[in-house]
Parts: sequence; C-alpha cells; structure tokens
Amino acid sequence: MKFKKFSLVSKGIKCKLRVSFCLMAVIPILVGVYLISTYILPIMGLELNIGITIVISIFIAVIGFFVIKEIADSVGKLSIEAQKIVEGDLERIIEVRTEDEIGRLGESLNFLTQKIKSNMQELKAYGEQTQKINLEVQKRILVLSSLLQISSLISSGGDLGEILNLVVDQIRQLGDSSLSFLILLKDGDLILRYTSGKDSEKLLEKKIDKERGFLGRVFQEGASFVLDKRKKVFTEHIEFQEDFGIKNSILLPIFLKGEIIGILGIGNSEVDFEYSADNLELLEVFSKQVAIAVESDLLIHRIKGLETSDALTGLYNDRFIRRRLQEEIKRAILFRRSCGFVILEVDGFRQFHDSFGELASEAVLKKISSILTNSVSEIDYVGRTSDYEFSIILPEKNKKRTQETAEEIRKKIESIFSEEDHPLKRLTVSGAVTENPLDGVTSEELIGKAKTLLSMAKKEKNRIFI
Repeated sequence: MKFKKFSLVSKGIKCKLRVSFCLMAVIPILVGVYLISTYILPIMGLELNIGITIVISIFIAVIGFFVIKEIADSVGKLSIEAQKIVEGDLERIIEVRTEDEIGRLGESLNFLTQKIKSNMQELKAYGEQTQKINLEVQKRILVLSSLLQISSLISSGGDLGEILNLVVDQIRQLGDSSLSFLILLKDGDLILRYTSGKDSEKLLEKKIDKERGFLGRVFQEGASFVLDKRKKVFTEHIEFQEDFGIKNSILLPIFLKGEIIGILGIGNSEVDFEYSADNLELLEVFSKQVAIAVESDLLIHRIKGLETSDALTGLYNDRFIRRRLQEEIKRAILFRRSCGFVILEVDGFRQFHDSFGELASEAVLKKISSILTNSVSEIDYVGRTSDYEFSIILPEKNKKRTQETAEEIRKKIESIFSEEDHPLKRLTVSGAVTENPLDGVTSEELIGKAKTLLSMAKKEKNRIFI
C-alpha cells in the first residue's frame, strides 16, 4: 500500500508530466553542479566527487525517460485502437491498465464502442422491421389497386370469367399464399372453376362433395375457416390438405341473396405459419366482390334476355324472332292457319365490308332494314338475326304467298342497289322460305329447314329457295 502511494500508475498525466519535467530538469542542474565543482569550487579550495554526481544524473535521466515513454506508449496504443474502431471494428475492446486520463479515455472509448454497437444492432432491427412494413404496404397498395380494377370491370359490364380470374390471381398475394382458388355452385354441384398458383391447373373442374369433407363442411355451415398452426388438425383437414397440396388455408363462403354460391380460398405449405386478421378481412372484401360480379352478370344476362331489338337497325333481334315464331306457330296450329317464315342473306357482304369499311357496311344494313320494314304488313315481324342475315315472320301466309313476298323483297333490293356505280356496291340477297306445318311444327324446325335451304340458295346467289 505504501508503494502504491508513491507509484505513478494511479497518477494523472499532468502529475506524470510534472514529475517527468522535474526529473529531466535535474540534468541541467547537475551539469551546472559539475561545472561549479570543476571550475569554481577548486578555486575556493572545495572538492566534489564527480563520479557520484554523474551516476545520480544518469539514474534520474533514465527514470524521466521511462516516465515519458510510458505516457507516449499509452497515447500511441490508444490512438491505434481508436483508429481500428473508427474503421468499423466494433468488437475491439481497449485494454485499460492505468487509472489516469488515458485509462479513463480508454474506458470512455470502450463505452462509446459498445453504445455504437448496440445502436447499430437496433438500427438493423428497425431496418428489417421497416422493410417488412414496406412490403406489407406495397402488398396493400397492390390489393387496393386490384380491388379498384375489379370494381371498374364490374361497373363496365366486363366478362365474368375475366373478373373472377383476376380475383383469384390477386388474392394469391394474401398471406404469402402459393395457391388460390374459387369454387362455384353450378347445376347443384360444387365445381372448382378458377385457380392460380404452381401446378394449380390439375385442380380445375374438380367436383367437390358439398355434403362431406372439409369443403363440404364450409359449404354446409356457411362460415369462414382458418387452418394454420393454431388449428387442431383432423382427418377431414388432412384429406383436404393432400388433395390441394397445401398445409395452411383460409376458406370463405360466398353469399348471394342469402344463399351460398361458392367458396373462395387461399393456402400455402409454410411450417409454423399463422394467418393474420388482415388476411381474413381482405379475403372477405374479395369474396364480396365475387358476389357482386356474379350478381351483375346475372342482371346483365336478364336485361339482355328482355331486349327485343337490334341496336344497329332497330329491327327485332334473333331471340325475339325465335320466341315470336314459336308463339305464331302455336296460334296457327290452334286456329288451323299457316305461318310463313323467310330468311334473307346479303350476297357478297364480307367482300363489301373489307372493301368499303365498317361505316359503309352499317349504312347498307340500315338501308336494307328500311326496305324490309316497308315491304311487309303491320302484323308481320322483321328481324336482324345475324351480322348480315334477316328473318321475317309472316302470320296467316302459306308458303306460296310467303315466297311471293320474299321474291318481291329480293327484286326490290336488287333494283335499288343496281344503281350503284361500283360493282361491289350492287348488292343482292339470297333467301329461303318455310311454312308451318309443312316444314315443321316448332320454331327450331322451321328455322333449321330455312337455313338448310339458304345454304343451297347462296351457292347460286340471288335466289329464293323453298
């Protein structure tokens, strides 16, 4: 303890420098003593042992040298260690041997290094978390974009198959899914109609038993099911997992007017996977979009079924002509009357369309429509039943009178278009005539017979076959 009291190890740099300065200052003092003892004291008759003086001077100089060396070495080592830390070696720890300013500086550097290392680890963790959040945000943006796209397709009356394919393709982004699918009720059976994912094509048109198994349970209970690490697995789950090649899944029934019309599902094969509440909520939104798309498609088809006229010409459409012809046949049979039917087709119309374009073709069809309308009575029905095919129902007319009417129309069209300057614009029509009950007792029979005769008439052009 007494030795430590006099030791310089625990002293500060200032103290050490003062001691070093004092020790180094002894040398010039001794030199002065030497000069005095050599040149001045002999004159005064005094003597001083020079050897002892030299030994003492050397001893003091060596002590001063080592004190200064200790300070310089400590500072140099600390500088080297600090440089390595600055270069990125945060695992380095400075060895502290003294309790002076250099020792405290080393401890401070060690503390700062550990603090920086800790902060770097926290920043790395925050960075990873931020990356995950960014990925989730990007997924949400894609999902919202998909929902907007789907809504736009539905509102514009887009094709149902295209809409449902898009839904199934987009929901595969939810919950890191590798498979997505849509099962729809068709003619009383559950059929897997749409899939997305690797090797998912093998599942298409797969028939699902709606009264047994996991999918049958979803259909019967009408509730959503989440199958992941939190769910206890039963035999029905294992069968479903093996059939679809997935381990985790979300299954959601699709309701339309209170009735289940299908099942929407996603799945993957991740180990110890857990779906989030957001995954289920977003899938519910997509299931509602599916229901809206199906209902919209049904309404569109219903509206089309109610339409009776052709948009271009204003004549009756094919659906109305078929339905009306059947009604007229029933009435003719009831009252034992005839009902004539005529099909007319424009000769060379495709060549005309290719030569003169869409607008000229539409103008021709409208012109022919006007001729037909003005050539029949008020109780007759004229329709455009195909691109350039027209049909006429002639109630109360037998085949002879029907043929006469058809021939008059044919000649009138030929005469009107014969005045055109270009040969391709001199259009004619070919046709066929049938009659109830000679050629059939249903609309399909009369139309079928008329189409057969029309194909014969088109070979000769500008003819009416009966």
